[in-house]
Parts: sequence; C-alpha cells; structure tokens
Amino acid sequence: MTSVSDIPATSPAPGPRPDPLSSTSPEFVEACGRVSGVARGGEARRAYRAFHRDGVVPAGTEPRLHPVGRREIEGETIKFTLTLPDGLETESVLIPMRRRDGSLTRTLCVSSQVGCAMGCRFCETAQMGLVRHLATADIVAQWHAATHQVGHRPKNIVFMGMGEPTDNLDAVIPAIRILADHDGPAIAASNISVSTVGNPEGIRRLGELAAEPGFHRLNLAVSLNAPNDAIRAEIMPVDRAWPMDDLMDAMLAWPGRPKSAICVEYVLIPGVNDGPEHCDEVCAYLKPLRCSLNVIPYNPRRDSPWPAPTEDSVDAFLGRAIANGQFTKRRGTKGRDVMAACGQLGNPEIRRRRRVGGQEAGGTPIDISIRATDA
Repeated sequence: MTSVSDIPATSPAPGPRPDPLSSTSPEFVEACGRVSGVARGGEARRAYRAFHRDGVVPAGTEPRLHPVGRREIEGETIKFTLTLPDGLETESVLIPMRRRDGSLTRTLCVSSQVGCAMGCRFCETAQMGLVRHLATADIVAQWHAATHQVGHRPKNIVFMGMGEPTDNLDAVIPAIRILADHDGPAIAASNISVSTVGNPEGIRRLGELAAEPGFHRLNLAVSLNAPNDAIRAEIMPVDRAWPMDDLMDAMLAWPGRPKSAICVEYVLIPGVNDGPEHCDEVCAYLKPLRCSLNVIPYNPRRDSPWPAPTEDSVDAFLGRAIANGQFTKRRGTKGRDVMAACGQLGNPEIRRRRRVGGQEAGGTPIDISIRATDA
C-alpha cells in the first residue's frame, strides 16, 4: 500500500514569467503560483507592491518595461516617449497642476494606441492613422516610467494621449484596474479620467466598470467640439456613425449620474465652432446633462489649416456659456511649444508612411490605410 509520504511532491511547471505590469495583484499572485522560481502567496503580493511603489523588479518575473527615449520640457510640463520592442513609440505627458496653497501635483496623460483611427481633423495623432493598439502592460508602463525613470509620481491619470481609448478597451479596462490596485499604483478611481470621441458602445462598456464597487467615481470625458452634427461631422468623421443624439443617450445612461458630472470637452477652433450662435447651441444641447463644459483653446497641429484662437475669442465664448447657465471651465494651455498640448501628440516620421502594417495587442494584423481617415 502506498502511503502519502511515498507520493513524490509536485512543483509548479516552468511557464510564462508573471508580469506585474499586466496583472492586478490577485492575478499576479495566482500567476506566481503556477511557475517555479518566483515568490508565492503573501511574499508575491509584497513583491508586487515593491515593484510598483519602489521600482524593484521581482525575481523570476518579466515586466514589459520600456526605456524612456526623448524628453521634451516646457516649463514644468514634461513630454517623454517610451521605445517599444518593434521600434515604435508611445508618447506621454506629465502635466503640472498647481493647488491654491502653491503645492504641485502632476497629472499623467497616457496613450492607449500608437496613432489613432478616428480621423479628427484638428488632432495631430489622427494624421498618423492607427498603427497599432497598445497592450495593457504598455499602458501601465507609462505610469511606471513616469514614476521610476522620469522621477515624478502622478496623482492623476487621464487617458487623453495618443489613441481612442474606447477603440482598445480590452487593454484599457485591465490597465485601469491595475492603476487603481491598492497594492499597485493605487490611483483612486476618482483620479482617473477616460476621454472618448463619443463611442456610445464604448461609453456603455466603461459604464459597466464604473458600476462596480471601487470604480463608481471613474471619470468620463467626452470630446464634443461642435454645436451640431453638420459641423461635428466636418471635423470629426466619427459623428457620421455616432451622431450627437446617440451620444447624448449614452451620456445620460452613465452610471455615475446624477451625482457626478461628465466632462464635455470643446476644442475652440477659429471660424469653425467659436461663434456666439455656436455657444448658444452647445449650451442648449447640454441642458439635459449634468456636466462641466471644458473649453480647450485649439493647439495647432503640424500643417494646421487653423491658427490658435485669440484670447478675446476664448474669453467671449467662456463668458457667453456661463451667461447661459452652463458650468464652464477653461483648460490651461501647457506644452504647446514642444507639441505636448492637447491634440498635438504624434510622431511625424510615422505620419509620413502612407501604409503601415501594424499588430493588434493580441497579434492580429491590421491595415491602417483602411481604418484611418486622412484629413
């Protein structure tokens, strides 16, 4: 008869190395239990925490870290790139935020794609077309690089860099979970914002995350940029698929309502959407929605057909919106001189390629010459 002591002990088989950049702490602990040569249980959780908080790489793991490439600085604004294994780059921006007491915090603007397929005419990234999606680890690596290579731990995260987040939610939603992990970066959901061009299905999927415990205060930002469908379709081709009525329905269904306000972004472009009649029409459209209208003075992209708006025109639009009873704020312009301001991210070398074969995060080939809309 064979006793228990006679049965050989089994050990975890060799397998893929756990990656703390692509896993929440429970997922990381579970992955460590499946392979040999790594910490387990509580020790694995402590190693995960040390990696994110102190930059210490756990033994036996393979985090998808990327070296910081170019750094461009304007005042206290820092734009930096990460070089991916295929030679492409992500672009991220550390934005300084001064509090009333004079203390400084930083917001990290992260990219979710290399390039973008949405085709917005005012945006530099859109001129690249979509090259490929970023994987979850590539997104979280931007936070890790800002914290442990550039040397500034961000207080806030905004998905407002290169790419349309709702076009890559299979990577973006897990990245949000990791960024909010208490044993990881520990960014409060209330300090994370996701900006979309207005994909109703994408807003619904993000809403499912925002309905979960711990994510109720996840922030939604919607890039509106026009008072009506006619103007919006001219500068944002996605309006032809997702018109403003459908967009309003999606915003009204956001689970944070009515307590939390949606941020409605409005890039003010001279001669396009900055007239007093445009302001009145926008305010009328937003009446059913509890929201903050965030006016963004246009930051000219390369070879832009429009200049930046004058201060007088910005002030006039703001004043009229407030007079209409719409809660309105102006977004400060930071990093314009180093192409780090809103709408200015994008690699001009990639843009010059008329046809670029890319890879999805999961390895599926894509053809951006079909998906992207040239301005």
